[in-house]
Amino acid sequence: MRPDDWEAWLRLMATEGVGPTTAHQLLRAFGPPAAVFAQRPVALARVVGDTLAARLVGTPPDWPTQRERLRAWLADDNHHLLTLGDPAYPTALLDLADAPPVLYAVGNVRAAAAPRRLAIVGSRNPTPQGLDNAEAFARALAAAGVCVISGLASGIDAAAHRGALAAAGPTVAVVGTGVDRVYPARHRALAHAIAAQGCVLSEWPLGTPPLPAHFPRRNRLIAALGHGTLVVEAALGSGSLITAGQAAQLGREVFAIPGSIHSPLARGCHALIRQGAKLVETVEHITEELEALWGMPRPAAAQPSGADTGTSPAAAVPNDAHGAHTAAAPHVGAADTRGTRSPRAADSAPAPAEERDPILAALGFDPTPLDVLQVRCGWDTARLQAHLLTLELEGRVQRLPGGLLQRCARA
Repeated sequence: MRPDDWEAWLRLMATEGVGPTTAHQLLRAFGPPAAVFAQRPVALARVVGDTLAARLVGTPPDWPTQRERLRAWLADDNHHLLTLGDPAYPTALLDLADAPPVLYAVGNVRAAAAPRRLAIVGSRNPTPQGLDNAEAFARALAAAGVCVISGLASGIDAAAHRGALAAAGPTVAVVGTGVDRVYPARHRALAHAIAAQGCVLSEWPLGTPPLPAHFPRRNRLIAALGHGTLVVEAALGSGSLITAGQAAQLGREVFAIPGSIHSPLARGCHALIRQGAKLVETVEHITEELEALWGMPRPAAAQPSGADTGTSPAAAVPNDAHGAHTAAAPHVGAADTRGTRSPRAADSAPAPAEERDPILAALGFDPTPLDVLQVRCGWDTARLQAHLLTLELEGRVQRLPGGLLQRCARA
């Protein structure tokens, strides 16, 4: 894209009061941004009113700084600015009435337009089994040639990205900040790995911090990019259910993994299933639903292990603590978000007191073998057995046939 082209797009979206909806009105009325700025104030006012017309005639505050910042950022071949007029713009987003006029991307932008795409979303505070399920499903889907779309958030999002990376498949992270920032900051290495194997995508300008209002808007892009959305774990009223609702409104398929009736994080999935979402137990339940759309036979990809037994599939891609992929990965997140206040709307509420017990948290709500529980919590056998006895006497854990442990329902 020529500098004069991207400068006009940037100037349009940097004008105070111009969001996606207003931008679309101007583009429909006058054509590309350069034509918008060539209009007289009276013509602009007929479309957007006098106040906004006056702003469009002038230049945004700090315009030279913004322009030079983007110019320097675009000097990296791995950085991209996509506009509605760009052939590389993901056409799936055009189903949105307020499709972002401008997208910022780091990595391979073609990943967002892969022929087979599925969004995977869920809780930021999932159970251990939920994490295993998200990673295992993403790994199996990626092995079948499906691009995994998610939001780089803690919990299910991160597990889904890691599963796709483990299968050497493409994955796209749609973020609620500028692409030059990483939120949460501990996902910096993960963001680098995603950019190396897929792309990180945002509609927000460079330097944008994690603000509460940005995450619901980010979710509509996740819903639109996927041919379907899989919800792994979600509480009632969670953002994941909003994403699923947006996907349904766009005519996308919605899938949900059921869980224990005693788990608060299963209730959102159960609500979706009651409303018509497809209950999912295997990857084939997803591919058989989408095979006509994808033009593919049902893959013989390995099914997620551990979905029924509680066993944890080994991750082939290290998590952030291992720092994998950072040396060769393209630059993502030059600005850190450490010290930025977490957006309350984006994070789950604090866990109730009984959820803070480390063994109950590690146990989750599915029947789990003792050895798997011990791996999750890292306790020695004597300490673990003593704590389990206390929980059994309190009526919070029961032993099942086959050496399995399960939490008890509490009325």
